[in-house]
Amino acid sequence: MSEQSTHRTVALVTGANKGIGRGAAEQLADLGMTVLLGARNVERGEEAATALRAAGGDIHVVRLDVTDPASVHAAATYVDERFGHLDVLINNAGITGSGQVSPEDAHDQVPSTVDLDMVRTVFETNVFGVITVTNAMLPLLRRSSAPRVVNVASHAASLALTSDPSGPFSALLPSAAYSPSKTALTALTVQYANELRADGILVNAVAPGYVATDSNNHSGYLTVAQGAAVLVRLATIGSDGPTAGFFDDAGPVAW
Repeated sequence: MSEQSTHRTVALVTGANKGIGRGAAEQLADLGMTVLLGARNVERGEEAATALRAAGGDIHVVRLDVTDPASVHAAATYVDERFGHLDVLINNAGITGSGQVSPEDAHDQVPSTVDLDMVRTVFETNVFGVITVTNAMLPLLRRSSAPRVVNVASHAASLALTSDPSGPFSALLPSAAYSPSKTALTALTVQYANELRADGILVNAVAPGYVATDSNNHSGYLTVAQGAAVLVRLATIGSDGPTAGFFDDAGPVAW
């Protein structure tokens, strides 16, 4: 039975069966939202959802592979038929493109020797996947009274930070895949924000920080909850909040 007749705030988080995405899903559910947990693997998604439901969250698993347009459009159809609208979209799904444990050891991303296929794969998820999902969900977001889009980037996306020879990123190996993909994502965020500003859809990028997740073999110094907090904050800003911005937990991040 359709739930369109009952008003509820509905949020979709991609790549939400673990890590920062799962943390954001949990926090949004704690705020009373209905959360759609996007996952490529439904079984893993259900495992995460079961744990979150045990804490009282209204969680629904949606099979969603951001690199598969058919999967994305099927997810949009599900949201349409079940809820009729979408209030929050968090584009969290992303890959590093490197099998290394940490950015300091990502030798396979050095520009002069990088495998172009890896670069294409990273951009397919981190940039093109965001376009695919956002465009599919836009008709549903337009039906919301307070639509918000949050794109999960990284401090490594900041040209100001990564070009500073004395800054914290100077010790990292150059990256031809992950960092440029996140820089492209912040640029894309601005373009969406500029287009959708008149429609009241606020679009921002966030840098969660160095969070302990599978992608860095849990070497990060922030907890998942700490990293997810900035996602949730931008997903719940008021109508007078920012758009076309790039933020971390301390405030604006330099482009």
